[in-house]
Amino acid sequence: MEALVNRQQDLFLALYRIVLGLLFACHGAATLFGVLGGPQGEAPAFAEWPGWWAALIELVAGGMVLLGVAARAAAVICSGTMAYAYFVVHQPQALFPIENGGEKAALFCWGFLLIAVLGPGRWALSLLRAPQASLASPQPDQPSTGLPRPS
Repeated sequence: MEALVNRQQDLFLALYRIVLGLLFACHGAATLFGVLGGPQGEAPAFAEWPGWWAALIELVAGGMVLLGVAARAAAVICSGTMAYAYFVVHQPQALFPIENGGEKAALFCWGFLLIAVLGPGRWALSLLRAPQASLASPQPDQPSTGLPRPS
């Protein structure tokens, strides 16, 4: 099993990116358009800070991560948005996420940070423009990422 995971590490990273981006985009769509069960809590008014803008970031940047378009930059924005949500909305209520209801914000924050650091993996639309830039097979003249190379 470990050999399979090592060989397909980039594939599993791509699947993780796709699921994470989809879930995040769904939160934004639910808040902005009242679909998928509607917003969690009261829907923010148009351009209301921070709820409406956070939902817009969730929808747009989450969609970018899902598709693998500028995924690293979008993931940094998503991670920062969730860090802001955690520290401004949840953390003042209690220290730990389990106490303050900030589990989703913390998980999304760290999940997107992982995508920002490791990259989009396979199946990213941005790789269609530059297939030689694939993380799965670095070129000999490129520095190593420090990750084990697939065998």
